[in-house]
Amino acid sequence: MKHFSNIIIGFGKAGKTLAGTLAKHGEEVLIIEKDPNMYGGTCINVACLPTKNMIINAHRGIEYEVALKKKNALTAMLRNKNYHKVADLQEATVLTATAEFLDDHTVRVSDNSGQETLIADRIFINTGATPIWPNIDGLIASKHVYSSTDLLVKDKQLKELVILGSGPIGLEFASMYAQFGSHVTIIDKSSKILGHFEPEIAEQAKNDLEEDGVSFLLESNLTGVNDTLNGVTLTISTPKGIKNIQADGLLVATGRKANVTDLHLERTSIKTGRHGEILVNDILETDAKDVYALGDVNGGPQFTYISLDDWRIMANHLYGDKTRSRLNRPVFANTVFLNPAISSVGKTEAQLNEAGIDYKVLKMPAASVPKTQVIGNPRGSYKALIDPQTHQILGTTIYAEESFETINIISLAMQNHLSAETLRDQIYTHPTMTEALNDLFDQI
Repeated sequence: MKHFSNIIIGFGKAGKTLAGTLAKHGEEVLIIEKDPNMYGGTCINVACLPTKNMIINAHRGIEYEVALKKKNALTAMLRNKNYHKVADLQEATVLTATAEFLDDHTVRVSDNSGQETLIADRIFINTGATPIWPNIDGLIASKHVYSSTDLLVKDKQLKELVILGSGPIGLEFASMYAQFGSHVTIIDKSSKILGHFEPEIAEQAKNDLEEDGVSFLLESNLTGVNDTLNGVTLTISTPKGIKNIQADGLLVATGRKANVTDLHLERTSIKTGRHGEILVNDILETDAKDVYALGDVNGGPQFTYISLDDWRIMANHLYGDKTRSRLNRPVFANTVFLNPAISSVGKTEAQLNEAGIDYKVLKMPAASVPKTQVIGNPRGSYKALIDPQTHQILGTTIYAEESFETINIISLAMQNHLSAETLRDQIYTHPTMTEALNDLFDQI
């Protein structure tokens, strides 16, 4: 039985970065990844980076097949780079194998050469999340139903695509495929999309998606999937009755859950929540001593940058002053990459009203920012909520070009309790989208 000081299960953002930190401090570390196509984690291989590369190339008017080749080359390069960032470290070893727990600190690994039992002083679980497949007649058996991972490697563009789910993944694929020239239909049981954003901005984004070639069947349920010679027939229950539509394929984008099935956590002291997520305390430790869970698998916000912050918490706990925890995470934003992207940070009007917090609303159209005219996409708007007395920023939603960059300035201001006047009076380079903050906060 081999002994390791540290074992990391999963080559995700937090895991690979932690492996480097442990090795830097002279600690032996083994990182186990079952899929050689997932070195570097979800973001690099099947999520953030490849999808954004496809989205950008769709906006540039590049044909789907050409964009796919560019994406594949990008992910291959990043995967290789991330593998060597760990494998080339003197104290680190990468093992391509499946892993399952035998007890709190004993792991059995399996590959083509057989099985081996390993024991570790500390174990870090970083296995990410996996798609949720709803129980719908014919869905699992269909040859034309895809997860986002499957669709990202599809060698031919689906000209008629149906998407089940209007969350960030579904909407980003809808926008991407519409930009490639496909017709897209989104099915969702909800009555609206982007429910966590300001409703008037969400409605504006929906109208723009419809203009781009996306249709919506809201307050609707997919009840059946039947394969045809070249695609699928989908049976949908809508407010107007049963509807059957033909499509080249169906993307299931109904959310993701913790990827724990193969770990056999029932053999350990590790507890899981009602959605299968690994339960951890504020420093990411499970109920098993010196066993930690980082990233999507612990049920936190499913963002790569949160996984990276989990690493910061872990590194601070192991080698720092032990002040970092999930309780004092910095302010962070989120973005859905549409055309243009929509980003938000802090509270919405509805949330402030529910909490009984007074606020002032500042709004402006994106078209008033010179850079939108330069880019050629004046769609969108800005909305900020500030404290009427202190002028602290309480929340902001930006639906505009480069919102994913501008929102980080808002996050930084909120984290450091800067007043809106600070952003209003800042000198920004020209022409840029950040100049919008001069005018947005000039309405105080």
